Amino acid sequence: MTGLVGLLSALLAASEASPTPPEPVKVMTVEERLIIRVPVAPRPRLRIHWEEEKGPKCLPAGALRGAFLSGPDSIDFILRGRQLIRARLDSDCEGLDFWGGFYVQPEDNRICAKRDSIRNRAGGSCRIEKFRSLVPKVDR
Repeated sequence: MTGLVGLLSALLAASEASPTPPEPVKVMTVEERLIIRVPVAPRPRLRIHWEEEKGPKCLPAGALRGAFLSGPDSIDFILRGRQLIRARLDSDCEGLDFWGGFYVQPEDNRICAKRDSIRNRAGGSCRIEKFRSLVPKVDR
């Protein structure tokens, strides 16, 4: 029994000799948030007006990309390459804006002034008097 008591006392003495607890785990979190404010100045508005210049006598029908009414007696055609051509009509074309569209029936895949007509969906027609090229000009 003395051997057992001696062993127990040695274990107790060893446990009292190293009472230093283990070093705790340290967690350090670094967060950084960087916010940069960039003020945006409004773009200067360029005032552009369109000047009419001499236009072609005919337009290739395949070059048309779109059209819109620019007045009671004119239609602006958008061509391939972003070129704008204004068709001046011989009179007010009633119903072009109301019916939302028009037709052109070229004879030879070309739309020509003083020959072809714009037909509205209600059945009326207006002859194309001349074409004018629209050139953008910047106002200062």
